[in-house]
Amino acid sequence: MPALNLATKGLNVAAIREDFPILQQTVNGGKPLVYLDSTATSQKPGAVIAALDEYYRKYNANVHRGIYALAEEATARYEAARKQVQKFIGAKSFREIIFTRNTTESINLVAYSWGRANVQAGDEIVLTLLEHHSNIVPWQILAKEKKAKLVYIEVDEQGLLREDQIDRLITDKTKLVAATMMSNVTGTITPIKRIIDRAHAVGAVCLVDAAQSAPHMPVNVQALDCDFMAFSGHKMLGPFVGILYGKRALLEGMTPFIGGGEMIREVFLEDFKANELPWKFEGGTPAIAEGIGLGVAVDYLTALGMENVREHERELTGYALSKLQAVEGIRILGPLDRELRGGIISFDIPGIHPHDVAAILDREGICVRAGHHCAMPLHEHYGLAATSRASFYIYNVPEEVDKLVETLAKVRKIFNG
Repeated sequence: MPALNLATKGLNVAAIREDFPILQQTVNGGKPLVYLDSTATSQKPGAVIAALDEYYRKYNANVHRGIYALAEEATARYEAARKQVQKFIGAKSFREIIFTRNTTESINLVAYSWGRANVQAGDEIVLTLLEHHSNIVPWQILAKEKKAKLVYIEVDEQGLLREDQIDRLITDKTKLVAATMMSNVTGTITPIKRIIDRAHAVGAVCLVDAAQSAPHMPVNVQALDCDFMAFSGHKMLGPFVGILYGKRALLEGMTPFIGGGEMIREVFLEDFKANELPWKFEGGTPAIAEGIGLGVAVDYLTALGMENVREHERELTGYALSKLQAVEGIRILGPLDRELRGGIISFDIPGIHPHDVAAILDREGICVRAGHHCAMPLHEHYGLAATSRASFYIYNVPEEVDKLVETLAKVRKIFNG
């Protein structure tokens, strides 16, 4: 398990970095690897990698079906991981934790199984301008099919949600509100509890996209009182597996998302009886090793303490914001106050394409994202086609920020002389 710096009750980042094999390598002719793309996917500690290896070497078998020792061990560990996730987000029951492929599939599951049964013509679905395409496109498809209307809460000049629009746009016409807890572009932390409470006040259901928040800050679904929450294991030190939380009463009333094996109790020639929760929504053989690895990742983060994770990123983000603002001509999207954002900084340097920025940074071993980050409407709001994005996690240090800023100065020199 990771080490804590007990003197400061923070993270011992030097010790944490030793847990990540990929960070020990050099790239591009001996350059130290500077990984600043954890928003896309996080790196994996040795404990998670070892858990995957152990599964395939020692007890590789399908779950829930076999009565021999290997199958029983695989089932026990897989279902234990579900309970670890339940505890991590404060859910009432393991039956409220559905394993999916990713956040995208989790949101689509809700759109298909809950949305098609409950959204009717004339209903409104409220989203925000901060959403990832995964929390826009499923609702567009549903709205077109049901002749419902999409409504968007806008952002202000700081990149914060327009809180004055929450009460005005979430009305008795609203059937569902789907909102991110943290933007994957601006890092903006949204007033999600206020949004949830307003949705419930008008009788609407609320889905929270926690892909960027669950890995980086404490999250408790009962305290939030959200109806659904979607996030991904691969963004929180785990393998590629998704999670959907749903209130049990809602999940019980929903039809299965995928038909096939495992999600059934009985099958007849003309009909079937669905399995109980959570397996009702987990048709087919699941990602067993990935689920087990997710449990190990959850244990790792729990040992660190999510308050410590948040504090580390708050400090590092504040440092990065101060350093990046010194880069000539740079435009940083989102709030400049570290208290209002997570460890995500998207930026534009006028006259230099983000792909060129990323390519030059890569020569120095620095990994950042370049593009619209699956958030084209938000980029259109800013009048940009794309941005460069640096994102931080528990293994990043101030020296890597310094390297980023130093190399951006080289980028400017290359293009502007």
